[in-house]
Amino acid sequence: MEEKNPIQVSERIFKTIEYLAQYGPMGLLELSKGLDLNKTTVHRILNSLICMDYVKQDPETLKYRLSFKFCGISNQILSQNNIIDLARPYIKALAEKTGETVHLVEIDGCNAVYIDKVEASQSSVRLVSMVGKTIPLYCSGVGKAILADMSDEKIRSIWERSDIQKMTEYTITDYEKFCDVIAKIRRDGYSLDNEENELGVKCIAVSLKGFQGKPTYAISISAPKDRMDEERMKTFQEMILATKQAIQKEMGQ
Repeated sequence: MEEKNPIQVSERIFKTIEYLAQYGPMGLLELSKGLDLNKTTVHRILNSLICMDYVKQDPETLKYRLSFKFCGISNQILSQNNIIDLARPYIKALAEKTGETVHLVEIDGCNAVYIDKVEASQSSVRLVSMVGKTIPLYCSGVGKAILADMSDEKIRSIWERSDIQKMTEYTITDYEKFCDVIAKIRRDGYSLDNEENELGVKCIAVSLKGFQGKPTYAISISAPKDRMDEERMKTFQEMILATKQAIQKEMGQ
């Protein structure tokens, strides 16, 4: 008797789960057509998933759907994947490569709050940033990076609820000019803070989506403006975009 391929069996089970997750409740015939498998095979898979409480069948429509057991597993995974622990090796490596200070922030209403920081290895003036401190979204590199990943309506709402004021002579307080900046960030994939929040300090930042797929975090490289010349900024752009890609990949995005 020919033995079943365990990899093929597992593949079919997970494809069934993924298909139901994507398209919602459906009957046996519809599901078998979608998976391109015969009804007997799909029925066997569904019965196994029902026995393990991963799938439920509606007694009236006879349609199959995923159970909320997956939500419990998802919550357990999320609780074990702290963004600080996950991102720390990456921002530490970024700080070592650049020799500059790297921040990790999380959105908090109209502000961003510093949740992690790796200090620059180079001798420099100490930045005023510290873990737990908040910074406005509208006038910071990290904030603008997060905002650029939101809808125009959401950006407008946050702008109207923010206390817009000149933090420095470079702070943008005109909404139309601010929208032009957001458009550029969307094109480039990163944002800049040209002394808009703190005189003498520049930074480059990128947003990070949270585990729910929403723009929630951002990382930045910050340094005194004298060390942020055009050549270094170009190098930093490549580094921070690569770091973003690596972190998001580990987060499954």
